[in-house]
Amino acid sequence: MGCSVLLLLILSLLVLLLNPACVCGNAELRSLMDLKATMDPEGHFLSSWTMNGNPCGGSFEGVACNEKGQVANVSLQGKGLSGKLSPAIAGLKHLTGLYLHYNSLYGEIPSEVANLTQLSDLYLNVNHLSGEIPPEIGNMENLQVLQLCYNQLTGSIPTQVGDLKKLSVLALQSNQLTGAIPASLGDLGMLMRLDLSSNHLFGSIPTKLADVPSLQVLDVHNNTLSGNVPPALKRLDDGFVYEYNLGLCGVGFSSLKACNASAQFNTTRPDPYGAGVTGLTRNIPETANVRLLCNATQCQNSSKSRQATSITVGIVLVTTVLSAIGILTFIMYRRRKQRLGNAFDISESRLSTDQAKGIYRKNGSPLASLEYSNGWDPLADSRNFNGDRQDVFQSFRFNLEEVESATQYFSELNLLGKSNFSATYKGVLRDGSVVAVKSISKTSCKSDEAEFLKGLNILTSLRNDNLVRLRGFCCSRGRGECFLIYDFVSNGNLSRHLDVKEGDGEVLEWSTRVSIVKGIAKGIAYLHAYKANKLVLVHQNISAEKVLIDQWYNPLLSDSGLYKLLTNDIVFSALKGSAAKGYLAPEYTTTGRFTEKSDVYAFGVLLFQILTGKHKVTNSMRLAAESLRIQELIDPNLHGRVVEYEAAKLARMALLCSHESPFERPTMEAIVQELSNCSSCI
Repeated sequence: MGCSVLLLLILSLLVLLLNPACVCGNAELRSLMDLKATMDPEGHFLSSWTMNGNPCGGSFEGVACNEKGQVANVSLQGKGLSGKLSPAIAGLKHLTGLYLHYNSLYGEIPSEVANLTQLSDLYLNVNHLSGEIPPEIGNMENLQVLQLCYNQLTGSIPTQVGDLKKLSVLALQSNQLTGAIPASLGDLGMLMRLDLSSNHLFGSIPTKLADVPSLQVLDVHNNTLSGNVPPALKRLDDGFVYEYNLGLCGVGFSSLKACNASAQFNTTRPDPYGAGVTGLTRNIPETANVRLLCNATQCQNSSKSRQATSITVGIVLVTTVLSAIGILTFIMYRRRKQRLGNAFDISESRLSTDQAKGIYRKNGSPLASLEYSNGWDPLADSRNFNGDRQDVFQSFRFNLEEVESATQYFSELNLLGKSNFSATYKGVLRDGSVVAVKSISKTSCKSDEAEFLKGLNILTSLRNDNLVRLRGFCCSRGRGECFLIYDFVSNGNLSRHLDVKEGDGEVLEWSTRVSIVKGIAKGIAYLHAYKANKLVLVHQNISAEKVLIDQWYNPLLSDSGLYKLLTNDIVFSALKGSAAKGYLAPEYTTTGRFTEKSDVYAFGVLLFQILTGKHKVTNSMRLAAESLRIQELIDPNLHGRVVEYEAAKLARMALLCSHESPFERPTMEAIVQELSNCSSCI
């Protein structure tokens, strides 16, 4: 009997040693169940998470695993979660993406989150989180995007954030943060976007931060900052947003007064949270990066100890005095806090994100390997469709040989562009027609076969003169990719016709612009009228880049219906560029949902761009449209060659479509009807 028990124990031990994934799986399962208990205490939203379930089996909502069977991604944005984030999150050691934004989570951010050293994306924005930002976050060496905005976080910004060398986006706006801007943020060599707006920050803007080479956007508006603005920030142009900081001064910035002698003198002093203490300034004393000469047990010598003590005491006294001054200044001068910036000033974007333009991560989605239940062959025997739809699907199917031949085996010479989830190649089919082939990895597509096929069904059923035509598709088990074959559009996209310098590019005539506006409206209206299975189709990512122009200057919307094929986190990542450029409707920051009215908002932004010929839509354009100062609004490259009553109508339409309130925006059907009265459109 004893030998049998011993043998059983040995066999059990061997199983554990030979199958470490099992141990990992159990540990991660326990962590997920702990997370469920704290984030969804009533069990309303995560009912698919069960103790006897398999997190990597596709049944756990919002959970995806890598090829080793380890939890790699948790995407639960906009799920209505109303609990706390548990320290058990640290048990998901292989996590690369954590998306918990647009919920109602409260409490503090657990310091244990810093144990997720493989994490690249951390989205906790638009919740009710409070407390201080854990300084341990500085240990997350692979972090690229840190989104903590629109919470109730307090305390100062940890200097340890400066240790995140791969960080490209840091969004902390609309919290209750105090203290100075750490100069250590200037060590973030890959930082592209920094949003600290609508907090209680005081002190000056560190010169070191202004010198970050990759910085494109610095938003510090609506704080109580003071002192001389570093001249290097002029290079950011509209990317530097600094309004409602009454203590700031500087030369070369349109709304800043010139600095007086005292402020100019202080520009030679160390920055807030700088590395040395050489004297007193009007701003925050240099405390955060001071390195005292004592180790953990003793000072190097008594004289140095006394010097360090004196300096420390002095710093504490000065900090107390200047903090009091800062608080008084805040009480006297701070304007009412604005949670969101002006709707038409795109530099104050709704959702601080990294800008998708120019960014391509070779690893694509954090979802490393999502397998379908029967491997990658969702169209096997066309088992999900019968009758006519099955015949339609067969007529759209290409084989891999045709796709490879058309693109010359995906030659780099035929590469048209890449995004974070796809690559597009130019190709020529055997009949001589030119096509664009969009390659999408299976890791970016929905893991549920039925959902994937529903999306593909939508794509093959879209028929409109203002949508790019889908010629066919190919799903390759061997390559692990899905290919969408579209008609090639020869004239590029609308974006290349914006910000054209006279003589350097083609300026669109007025009648062409009006015709393009009408075509875009018709394309969006067609999508919104799509009623199969009681479904209203929302484009979700309308922008100048998504409007292609054919050889006759007809506009064609691209990627229509595409997001029905993709996983939620891929859909969200695709919005980053849209948010940064101002196409994202303001209500999305609170609802996390797309509607027809969010498409209407993006159409309104497009209208402003077409009228002005500019990529960037500013508040001055809105003011010109409101007062019908048409000549100030219209692209100067047109030299006044416009139909003024049409221009006035389009200006009013742009204002209405991009209204802050979705209830004030018209439907696309009403817009098409209104545009039919433009003589240039007929």
